Amino acid sequence: MNWDDVRIFLAVARAGQILGAARRLELNHATVSRRVAALEARLKTRLFRRLTTGTELTPAGERFLRHAERMEADLIAARAEVAGEGDVVAGTVRIGAPDGFGVAFLAPRLGALTARHPDLAIQLVPVPRSFSLSRREADIAITVDRPTEGRLVAGKLVDYTLQLFAGRGYAAEHGLPGTLDELARHRLVGYVADLAISPTLDYAAEISPDWNAAFAVSSAMGQVEAVRAGAGIGILHSFIARRHDDLVPVPVAPPIRRSYWLVYHESVRPMRRVQAVAEHIAALVDAERGLFQ
Repeated sequence: MNWDDVRIFLAVARAGQILGAARRLELNHATVSRRVAALEARLKTRLFRRLTTGTELTPAGERFLRHAERMEADLIAARAEVAGEGDVVAGTVRIGAPDGFGVAFLAPRLGALTARHPDLAIQLVPVPRSFSLSRREADIAITVDRPTEGRLVAGKLVDYTLQLFAGRGYAAEHGLPGTLDELARHRLVGYVADLAISPTLDYAAEISPDWNAAFAVSSAMGQVEAVRAGAGIGILHSFIARRHDDLVPVPVAPPIRRSYWLVYHESVRPMRRVQAVAEHIAALVDAERGLFQ
């Protein structure tokens, strides 16, 4: 089987459209379409359904995807071994992370790794969204849920907490609630529930079933800044809020506990650069584990 055809198949499967795959591969749209059709002819089955919005895998395509990814993983491992990649950390690694962990923790700490490995480039994408590792939107993802499907490698990084905080200016002007009933009479800062990237992050009901935010911000860092500016009381990441002297805890409810997981696709396991970045992130968290308690 022609590896180039398999490579093109993987690109289309991950992009969800032939045009997007062609752009990633820097090939002509017609060439990609022709190569996919040729692969389907050789396999004597349809791998994709052509839709007005792009493509989707057929059941046969889903089965072939598993084989194609194993072929890709074997090829990556072979290249790493032949090229001696085990001794060199080079290339680009993209990390997808929730914005709180990505901006407040990772961004100030990853520069040391690129300084140590001049041929390594890191792309940190700390935005409030989920990333598809199978579509190669990121090489490494930091998630708040342990994945249960797909050929993914996952390890827990650390447990963390969220709790109520208010800005000192807000507290001086409005006072702080002493009970949950009093909390309901204060202005609240929250998140946009229907944009939460995981049900795990829809946690306001754990504070109060009647939580009603007057001001909602879709990013964790945005919520921190809104509370610091006096917009109200919010549920903030403790490891972020404790860095700011102008924030004070509001201890009317117990902390909410969640976890961060480090995840990557099995096919990139042989890549030295991915392993180096994953190991560095794990070591950073381990060295500062007390920050998250």
